[in-house]
Amino acid sequence: MATAVVRYTAAAVTDRGRKRPSNEDAFGFSVEAGVYVVCDGMGGAAAGEIASSLAVDEVLRLLKERKQESEPNLPGAAESAVTAANEAIFSRAQRNHRLSGMGTTLVVMTTQEQHVWILNIGDSRCYLMRRGKLQQLTRDHSLVEEQVRLGRMTPREALQSPLKNVITRALGTQSQVTPDIFELDAEGGDIFLLCSDGLTRELPDSSIENLLNCDLPLEGMAGQLVEAAKKAGGHDNITCMLVRAEA
Repeated sequence: MATAVVRYTAAAVTDRGRKRPSNEDAFGFSVEAGVYVVCDGMGGAAAGEIASSLAVDEVLRLLKERKQESEPNLPGAAESAVTAANEAIFSRAQRNHRLSGMGTTLVVMTTQEQHVWILNIGDSRCYLMRRGKLQQLTRDHSLVEEQVRLGRMTPREALQSPLKNVITRALGTQSQVTPDIFELDAEGGDIFLLCSDGLTRELPDSSIENLLNCDLPLEGMAGQLVEAAKKAGGHDNITCMLVRAEA
């Protein structure tokens, strides 16, 4: 029988990897407000870093405010925060031509007691580790993943495709964007993994599952995942955030 969740703990590790000159990933969380965010920016010069940081800051700020106001409709508040972050990035790029086209992926987890909502845009992911088994909760907004879902490409072909970096939905590149929203109830012992594609491009789900099946503190597990991704190639920035539900 599932045990009721009474609290959450979290830890995150980010690394620029072995090939990139800078880190365009950003993350932030507030256990008190029940908000956890990972973003992976894109754009020339420092534009990707600006987009991802803007998104994290805006979503955290707005959801903390809603929590203080005891906002009853948490998924609606989360979607509004994502919309506001999109507007902030898009308008900043409109005002500064050097930032034109900047954007970011986004995955947000927000909690209210055992209730959990996940919102995502792009190919940063959220996984659930429950009773030793890993399950991907989000669906990538990428060209190859959409081809796989349509049966036009195998998962193996998707991994090797020259188009694997093409995402079909991003935050800040258009005036409007709609996140996917997933809802579930957490159980005591669940671990949620929010990560950028610098992890999932290097490690198959089976390797991630093995690395999460160990008796380490959350920060140790997150660091272990990052190091494994670097060892496998580290071609991109890598961010791993782990959130544990405790009974």
